[in-house]
Amino acid sequence: MTTPSAKVETILELAKQLGALQFGEFRLSAGEITSYYFDGRLLTLDPEGANLVGEALLPLLAECGADVIAGPTLGADPIVAAVAVLSHQRGAPIPALIVRKEAKSYGMARSIEGKMPDNARIAVVDDTCSTGASLFHAIDAVEAAGGTVVKVLSILDRHEGGSKELRRRGYDFTALLEANEKGQIAPSAAYSRAIPSQA
Repeated sequence: MTTPSAKVETILELAKQLGALQFGEFRLSAGEITSYYFDGRLLTLDPEGANLVGEALLPLLAECGADVIAGPTLGADPIVAAVAVLSHQRGAPIPALIVRKEAKSYGMARSIEGKMPDNARIAVVDDTCSTGASLFHAIDAVEAAGGTVVKVLSILDRHEGGSKELRRRGYDFTALLEANEKGQIAPSAAYSRAIPSQA
């Protein structure tokens, strides 16, 4: 049997190998110092990484009944694409949507790229969840377009307030990996609880 945490351990190890997860001393955009740095795109733009992340997310989408996956550009772009391709290969296609930072000022002036079905049940995803700003931006956009958000996901939960606020607002949030107050990264306990062991 392959446990959910074992699959996520593989993602964690690959992230380290690819340099997507590094440990040391790093200054973040807001100015604070952190003991690790995670660049999810280095993981999800890697063929193996994209496949592993897609495989880890698909059972969560099945569990919540999501029929669309959406996320904010740029961090979510390779994630939603990987899920769309894998879901098609498995015979249960899940379309992908990309939420722009701001609506185009020309053409159809869209803020969301991709075709949203009527009455869509949407999972919103990003590579990381810190304050949750990018996730909330995507949530607001898809809800304004008529979708219902049934799940919110990230590869890494930094536990910097975003996941707590998502849950406070009533969203069902799950991350694959999570950081603790010491900057240690491990498979998320919530992910392991959400997915039954698979052969």
